[in-house]
Amino acid sequence: MVEARESIAKILVVDDNEQNRALVEATLEGEGHALLLAANGEEALRLFEQRQPDCVLLDVRMPGLDGFTVCTRIRDLPGGKEVPVLFLTALRDVETFDRALLVGADDFLTKPIRPTELVVRVNTALKLRRMSADLRDHYALIRRQRDDLMRLALQKDLLMAFVIHDLKNPIGAIDLFAQLLVRDPLLPGEARETAADIRSATRQLMRLIHNLLDISKSEEGKLVVRRTPINLGALVGEVRETFEAQARAAEVTLETTVEGLMLAADEGLLRRVLENLIDNAIRHAPRRSAVRVGAERGDGSTELRVIDRGEGIRPEMRDKIFDRFVQLDRENPASRSGRGLGLSFCKLTVEAHDGRIWAEDAAPGTSICMSFPDVP
Repeated sequence: MVEARESIAKILVVDDNEQNRALVEATLEGEGHALLLAANGEEALRLFEQRQPDCVLLDVRMPGLDGFTVCTRIRDLPGGKEVPVLFLTALRDVETFDRALLVGADDFLTKPIRPTELVVRVNTALKLRRMSADLRDHYALIRRQRDDLMRLALQKDLLMAFVIHDLKNPIGAIDLFAQLLVRDPLLPGEARETAADIRSATRQLMRLIHNLLDISKSEEGKLVVRRTPINLGALVGEVRETFEAQARAAEVTLETTVEGLMLAADEGLLRRVLENLIDNAIRHAPRRSAVRVGAERGDGSTELRVIDRGEGIRPEMRDKIFDRFVQLDRENPASRSGRGLGLSFCKLTVEAHDGRIWAEDAAPGTSICMSFPDVP
């Protein structure tokens, strides 16, 4: 009984968003903590003085006093220097992170709030408060190292966003000029074929850029699925046409058996899933073989398959190929899963549709399977 009472802590949650407060309250009450809720900075300071919480969860952006100001004032109140303050913010940038540390934040969590991570961080902060002075000194060193790593990660995200944004325009221009060359009747056939190859390469680059963007959105909880009724046969046919030239160059035949099926999904995202999978299949299909795209209705779901007759995937690697930057053959950049982003994007997109994706042995070759549940 003593241990149970000692584990109960008063947690002050400061957020102007009622849904965020409710999520934190439901999560931490389940851990046995007592919650104090404040919708703005002024209310938070009053509660802090009256109730002396053991930990503070503090939103950055609020009307009136923002989180930085509230944290500064808490540190000036009696007992305020010892209470851990964890910032909650949707802002993933170095400036916000540095300001949080400057005003005395102990930790930094990004929204959307992940309940498991929230519980771990809060419980860790409470345990550290009860540590001896020597242990706190050791932790301070580790925390500085953690903060340095976090800052580097934020800087990497910012750099990647700049690079992706700056690449889109020149790649789009290259594709446009290649289209003009392909349609020029005065050019020799060989030159038009070269222009078509340029178009194929630019489309691959653009898919890579969009994959990076959507993976980043998914990490931030911003990958939004907009479902509309889709004619699968028509969509697969359109995607097939864009890969005919690439398939001919690889001496691969594209076969589709998708007729009369409808699916409620995000058409843009599903199109790019098919593009990634067909491109991947063509690159691994042997010459004079076929890549087949099929679909069929199941019990309450629609299943799509993209099948090649390549070397296949070892059973122990069939789940790992959907992880980022995984390649089966590290010495071969063109190995299955390619740059390590296409299949990862496919997994994120299928799961965002509440579906699942997996790899099977096609004996020979590989079948990438996707199952999309029916939407009421």
